[in-house]
Amino acid sequence: MKGSISDLMQQAQKMQADMQKAQEELAHAEVCGESGAGLVTVIMTGRHDVKRVSIDDAVLSEDKEVLEDLLAAAVNDAVRKVEAHNRDAMSGLASGLNLPAGFKMPF
Repeated sequence: MKGSISDLMQQAQKMQADMQKAQEELAHAEVCGESGAGLVTVIMTGRHDVKRVSIDDAVLSEDKEVLEDLLAAAVNDAVRKVEAHNRDAMSGLASGLNLPAGFKMPF
């Protein structure tokens, strides 16, 4: 009995270390959101920090509102991709936990 508790504690510590490592990797991952068929692109980290914005010269001749809409759409696309990437990566980590069906992780 005592050995199984010790094993369980070791597994929990390993899982915690694996989770922390995965979260750090996700924070540094970068995704590219785009709009206007690539006329506006946004590079965003897993922490939702925007690292770079690229605007094609062709868009600069458009109205201000068009550029604002394209930029907002590119940021929104990047946010959705970050969330999907993080969700997929964390679900892969949780797949070995044998959790009950329908159990939702707090992330």
